[in-house]
Amino acid sequence: MNEPYPMLFKPVLKDYIWGGRNLEKFGRILPDSGIVAESWEISSHKDGMSYIINGIHAGKSLQDVLELLGEGLVGSHNQWAIERKIFPLLVKLLDANQRLSIQVHPNDEYARLNEGNELGKSEMWVVLDAHPDAAIMYGFSQQVTPQILLQAITGGTLEKYLKKLPIKAGDHICIPAGTLHTILGGAVMAEIQQNSNTTYRVYDWNRVGENGQPRTLHIEKALDVINFDQVGCKLPIPELVEKQANFTREVLCKNEYFTTERISMHPNGNYSGFCGGSTLEIWGILSGEASVAGQNLAEIQFVLLPANLGVFSVSSNQDAVLLRTFVE
Repeated sequence: MNEPYPMLFKPVLKDYIWGGRNLEKFGRILPDSGIVAESWEISSHKDGMSYIINGIHAGKSLQDVLELLGEGLVGSHNQWAIERKIFPLLVKLLDANQRLSIQVHPNDEYARLNEGNELGKSEMWVVLDAHPDAAIMYGFSQQVTPQILLQAITGGTLEKYLKKLPIKAGDHICIPAGTLHTILGGAVMAEIQQNSNTTYRVYDWNRVGENGQPRTLHIEKALDVINFDQVGCKLPIPELVEKQANFTREVLCKNEYFTTERISMHPNGNYSGFCGGSTLEIWGILSGEASVAGQNLAEIQFVLLPANLGVFSVSSNQDAVLLRTFVE
């Protein structure tokens, strides 16, 4: 009855003020009017719960399935997830049509102490599309102190202390908790992150929300968690870990919470995988089409493979680029 199988989900759309209509280009069905900033593709967070759309668990929420399957879903490496009833990861698409606030996320310990049972938020982005002048801000351009940073925030001079990095389609960015960062608009990204929705804004370009009031800032908490040693950072370089005749495998980001790889398939390529009980895997198709564990996926689709799925294969009859995320 509970035979494991690859699970697909209905996206949850978010209409934050910095969004646009660009997710239509990536197959998302948007409301007739208005803006959409994020599409939560796989989520069990209370702020945007995903529901399964295929197989015997269709209609159930991801949280329902976590509580039903437990270790069979998330794996032995995620025993804490069963104890805390928190699915470990969250997958999104971002339409950063306008610039986001300058922000930072807490680590696990700080979030647990200050945000209830919330996780911290380490995340990573893969750039799907970008305007020619698209850029992010990431860490600092020079060494600063908390006092200097506070003065820059209140004085409106924060930008001059932040490191600006141009981005283009295909780039990836690893953002550990504590990183002061923003997207400066004109980019669509896929995001893999811890299952958290905690963001501390330090500056929001003097914008106002729908109520006509400035959006809330969280400067005191931000100063508690910012990593002031992130100075002069550059975009990371993929690490090639496997090269076969019909596919290559690169590590994009690796931290204590998840590892994300990029797998580039050539026509008639085949990759063999194994969910042996230690960890779930989440696969996404960035370009082309492929079959993942017997589930045919088109461009910009994601699928969750339960930890006890067993042997599976990934194949494509064309060039395709995939993301694979798991917990070690």
